[in-house]
Amino acid sequence: MEPTADATAQLLPHLLQLRNLLNRGALYEQAAEAAQVTLDRPAMTILVILDAAKSPLRVGEIAARMQVVGPHVTRQLNTLEKRRMIKRVPDPEDQRARLIALTPAAERLVERYTTVVNGWFAAALTDWPAGDRVELLRLIGRLTTDLTAQLDAVARDSALAEDEL
Repeated sequence: MEPTADATAQLLPHLLQLRNLLNRGALYEQAAEAAQVTLDRPAMTILVILDAAKSPLRVGEIAARMQVVGPHVTRQLNTLEKRRMIKRVPDPEDQRARLIALTPAAERLVERYTTVVNGWFAAALTDWPAGDRVELLRLIGRLTTDLTAQLDAVARDSALAEDEL
């Protein structure tokens, strides 16, 4: 792709293609089968989010990271708790509240799953120079952070505008 004065205009089609590629049902099914995972995609997404957080999270934070409403997450958490994949632990900042933590069994499951998926990424990037792989990670992280902040600001502005009506 040649650089243009406004390369961002070329970004959306690529992001949509990447989203579609990563959200294909068959892709999750293949990874789940290879990792011997018997959970549905939303449940596995919660486990991966908790694993990536490196500490227990509130239900609302999990929902925000999934971009879904809290009741959807709560239903999944109830199922995961019955399967002994998560546990509810006291919030050290508010003893009345509970945080969601992975159990050792869930940690092992996430490890198997992410090993499969990370292997696919590693294979796709095998011919990339190490510096390009590091730069890709840095730029995707930056884009995610900045776009999240921008879209949060748009949502806040929209909510304020509705309140003024």
